[in-house]
Amino acid sequence: MGSILDDLKHTWRKPNPLMARLILINVFVFIFINIIWLLTPESFYAEVFKNFAMPTALFSEYHSNLFIYKPWTFITAFFTHKSFGHILYNMLGLYWFGSILRDFLGDRKLLGVYMIGGMVGSLSMLVLFNLVPYFAGSNGIGLGASAAVFAIAAAAATKFPDYKLNLMFIGPVKIQYIVLVYVFLSFLGLKADNVGGEVAHLAGALIGFIYIKQLDKGIDLGSPILSVIDFGASFFKPKSKIKVSHRGAKRTASKKSTFSSKKKTNDLVVESDQDEIDAILDKISQSGYESLTKEEKQKLFNASNK
Repeated sequence: MGSILDDLKHTWRKPNPLMARLILINVFVFIFINIIWLLTPESFYAEVFKNFAMPTALFSEYHSNLFIYKPWTFITAFFTHKSFGHILYNMLGLYWFGSILRDFLGDRKLLGVYMIGGMVGSLSMLVLFNLVPYFAGSNGIGLGASAAVFAIAAAAATKFPDYKLNLMFIGPVKIQYIVLVYVFLSFLGLKADNVGGEVAHLAGALIGFIYIKQLDKGIDLGSPILSVIDFGASFFKPKSKIKVSHRGAKRTASKKSTFSSKKKTNDLVVESDQDEIDAILDKISQSGYESLTKEEKQKLFNASNK
């Protein structure tokens, strides 16, 4: 058990951790809900589940499970899955399409798209079941990261339409065609029972497309959400303790001290170069490879060939 926890901690803390963290949060919620389902009475499980999945009814005398009593589910819904197939499908999509977006635009842009896609998906379901007359009064729930994944997939396809993925039995296919098939299938699904879910998928895809178009104009739609996340995360970051020490040094004229001085100088140069490479890698993690200058790209290339 200890080694499993150590592996999870390592995965959580590894470089470029956002993708792993998003997947782990979804998996942890899935495991928790299913443990409750296995070990507790059905009534208790139902109450727990209601606090993760989003009720689609806003105001209704016919429903006791109303969104106004559980507003936090607007967020928790797109981290919640009930079936294994549901979470597997979404996490694979998050990994495949999210890796493309992260590699080129960085972790923060990926998080911004995930959050704004999930939130727009939740909002679309609330609008559908409360403002569209045909569906008004229906009692449903919203759950799953599908809208967030559709947003990430559409964003990746919009930014890099010619990027190819190798599909089993088919071979390399441009990402724009793969995403178009997903969107078309969601349109077909509007005639099926899961109309709320399909609307959320389409809303997520639309906001992913809009996000990239606005980003190309210099407008990051995810910035307000990321600012709120940064503010909340600041309360959990430990304060750094800086210690300053002063040491005196004596100069000697011996060959031994001269050699030692040169060695230290060389060590400092190596450490300085490594610090510079680390800073470049951090920049890629935050803003993507495209944010690097020509000089930084050349330094990274030179370092990789050493």
